[in-house]
Amino acid sequence: MEKIRVVIADDEPLARRGIRQLLVHHPDVEVIREARNGWDTVRALRDLKPNLLFLDVQMPRLDGFGVIKEIGIKSLPVVIFVTAYDEFALRAFDAHALDYLVKPLEVSRFDEAMDRARQLIKSSKAVDLSRKLAALLAAREKEEVKEKIVVSTATSDLLLNPEEVEWVEADDYYAAVHARNCRYLIRESLSSLELRLDRKMFLRTHRSAIVNINFISEVRHTKGEIVLILKTGTRVPVSRRRHT
Repeated sequence: MEKIRVVIADDEPLARRGIRQLLVHHPDVEVIREARNGWDTVRALRDLKPNLLFLDVQMPRLDGFGVIKEIGIKSLPVVIFVTAYDEFALRAFDAHALDYLVKPLEVSRFDEAMDRARQLIKSSKAVDLSRKLAALLAAREKEEVKEKIVVSTATSDLLLNPEEVEWVEADDYYAAVHARNCRYLIRESLSSLELRLDRKMFLRTHRSAIVNINFISEVRHTKGEIVLILKTGTRVPVSRRRHT
C-alpha cells in the first residue's frame, strides 16, 4: 500500500515530536518534513507535495491561514489543523466540517482525525474540501476585522481596539504594536496581522511596518523618498514599491 506522505508544521519542537509519536501507531504514514514556521511550510508543500498536512494555526512569520492563502486552496493536501486557543477557529471548523486537534493532543481524537484524513485521501473529495477551506478563509477574514488585538503586560492581557493602534513594526518573529503611548510585543507576524486588520484603516508601508492612516499627520517627499510623520512625531518610511 502506498504510504500517506505527511508534513508536520508547528513552531514548537515538543508539539512536532508529539505528533510524530502519535503517528508511530499508523504504519501507513511517512513523515517527509517538519516545518518550524509558515514560510518553511509553504516551501515544504511546494517542493514535496504531501498527502496530509498537520498545520498549527498560530505560527511565527506566517500563520496557518496565511499558509493556506499563499499556497492556494486547489494546491493544498488534506489539512488537519492544530490549535491551542483559537476559539474562532474551533467555531469555524465545526461549521465547515473541517478537522482540527486541540493541544494537548488526545490519542483517541488523533486517531479519529487520521481516519477522516484517510477517507478524504482515498475518496478524492478534493473539490468539496476546497470549497470548505475557501468558506473558512472567507469567514475568518470577515470575523477578524472585528476582532480586538490581545497584548500582554507584566500583570495582565489588554484588549486593544484596532482604531487605538497607531502603527505596528516587525521585531524578529514578533510584532511590536504601538498604542496608548506604549509598545507591546505580540507573538504574531506582520503578514498575519495584515490579514486581520481592516485594509480601509491600515496601510502596509513596507515589509517591516503597518500604519493606521488615521494617525498620519504629514506625508513628506524628500529626494525621491516618502516618509510618513505620525501625530506622535514617529517617522515611518514608505518603500519604493509601495509609493503608489
